[in-house]
Amino acid sequence: MTALIESDEHKALRAAVSAFARSRAHDADHATLWREAAKFGYIGVNLPQEYGGGGGGIAELSLILEELGAAGNPLLMMIVSPAICGTVISRFGTDAQKQEWLPALADGSRLMAFGITEPDAGSNSHRITTTARRDGASGDWLLTGRKVFVSGVDIADATLIVGRTEDARTGRLKPCLFIVPRDAPGFTRRAIDMELDSVERQFELVLDDVRLPAEALVGDEDAGLLHLFAGLNPERVMTAAFAIGMGRHALARAVAYARERTVWNAPIGAHQAIAHPLAQAHIELELARLMMQKAARLYDAGDDTGAGEAANMAKYAAGEACVKAVDQAVHTLGGNGLTREFGLARLITASRVARIAPVSREMILNYVSHQTLGLPKSY
Repeated sequence: MTALIESDEHKALRAAVSAFARSRAHDADHATLWREAAKFGYIGVNLPQEYGGGGGGIAELSLILEELGAAGNPLLMMIVSPAICGTVISRFGTDAQKQEWLPALADGSRLMAFGITEPDAGSNSHRITTTARRDGASGDWLLTGRKVFVSGVDIADATLIVGRTEDARTGRLKPCLFIVPRDAPGFTRRAIDMELDSVERQFELVLDDVRLPAEALVGDEDAGLLHLFAGLNPERVMTAAFAIGMGRHALARAVAYARERTVWNAPIGAHQAIAHPLAQAHIELELARLMMQKAARLYDAGDDTGAGEAANMAKYAAGEACVKAVDQAVHTLGGNGLTREFGLARLITASRVARIAPVSREMILNYVSHQTLGLPKSY
């Protein structure tokens, strides 16, 4: 099926990344893996060539993340740094912002986190209360608010923060994006104690009148949601890739076990009670990948509206497929599925993330029922 929709270049890229990832399957040092992946051009494959990137798109970047995950070495910050932040800056940043950030994001020497979720806003981004106001004397911005569940702030050089500014014409608040350096005065972080086996930690951020220069604003102050969704659609596609890779990794472990584990003089994979659920998991992962590839192509082609629908569907399908694949993999191994030796138990919690973040499955169903099916809005 993959051969029908992937070019020869994409198939070659997939094979190369797979070989790279599997050669480092037991390397627990994510920092080293990040640097090595960057040397091969994998981290910045979606960023413009004139800034040191590969000149590709989200289609290529999602392919790379999927293969890294399938080998058991997913790099979560690929969703954030090159996909969200790199995309937003390359599309809407000033020349100075592009010169400062894109080459470093492309070669992996610098990382950028992304902060949108707030304690009292959750899925309702219209309730974001982090606000930015102008300091009339200097022209600087003063940013105040809180963010939660922000990945990798401790290893990122800056965080792209979603704040709101007041529209002078209407008085209403509108979303805007700001680059906040890690060491900015008034910008503090607290690690959230998560029951999640992940190298990248989650943080709560507090911004207490963080002073930013005028050039910290990314894009047009009046663009509103346009700039925001330029980053959120790639985030959904990349989350789908993350989930599909994880599901493939779990499924491969289960299939190998089902071939080798012998009970009653036959491998357990010979029994339909084992074989059929694994086959179903494979089918659902493949279907999710097709939607992910559709979403990536629509986005790379500049169809933001079509990509929005497809990216949400891809994220939904991939999250569901991942959870089912991991669950069935653990079930196939029985007690062994809960041991550290086989490394599947930690995926039980991790797979749930794909259902929850960056947007819940229920909010995606709300979106599809309202935007696609034309049903009355329920929220």
